[in-house]
Amino acid sequence: MKFEKIHNKGQAQIFRSPALEALTKAHPLVIWGMYLPVIIGFPIYAIRHFDFKIGPIAFLFITGMLSWTLFEYIMHRWVFHMIAESERSRRIIYVMHGNHHHYPRDKERLFMPPVPSLIIASAIFGLMYLAMGNNAFIFFPGFMMGYLMYGSMHFAIHAWNPPFKWMKPLWRNHHLHHYKDEGKGYGVSTTIWDRAFGTMFDLKKEKEDKEKVKELMY
Repeated sequence: MKFEKIHNKGQAQIFRSPALEALTKAHPLVIWGMYLPVIIGFPIYAIRHFDFKIGPIAFLFITGMLSWTLFEYIMHRWVFHMIAESERSRRIIYVMHGNHHHYPRDKERLFMPPVPSLIIASAIFGLMYLAMGNNAFIFFPGFMMGYLMYGSMHFAIHAWNPPFKWMKPLWRNHHLHHYKDEGKGYGVSTTIWDRAFGTMFDLKKEKEDKEKVKELMY
């Protein structure tokens, strides 16, 4: 695989319009502020109106969180890294994810920005409601909590060193995805699905080649 140069500093310009460009950026606290009321409010609504009990609430919420990890893997592997043939498709993929690979340390684009995030989240909730009815009021908040945990983990991996030794494999798996092989290491919040689908890096054999990383960077 041929790697393009990676900008270790700076930020991609996605749109010429300053207003549109601003809509492509997000601070993690803004995204948390958007979804925490949903994560807290939906279960309260479900308890008051649909008489949900603690057991089913815990099961649906945790299942929603775990479902996010699979969704994350599928999107990252088969959507964000799909092989685009047309110029328009390549442009869409670059806006969604390619710019992150060119500027992996751009902290303003480590979360999906608010406007597209709300549109996609609303569509996902609608589909969940059609599929599972009132259970969606518990499952969806768990799913979105999974998203917030993923986004926060993604931010931390690119912004800081791992705070605990046991977290280092997760950090290295994602860094190797960026700096060695884009065809592996799709998991961000967990390596479970990389291991299940055979896309996990063999971290015992992968050496931390700082010189190689420097070659890939501007």
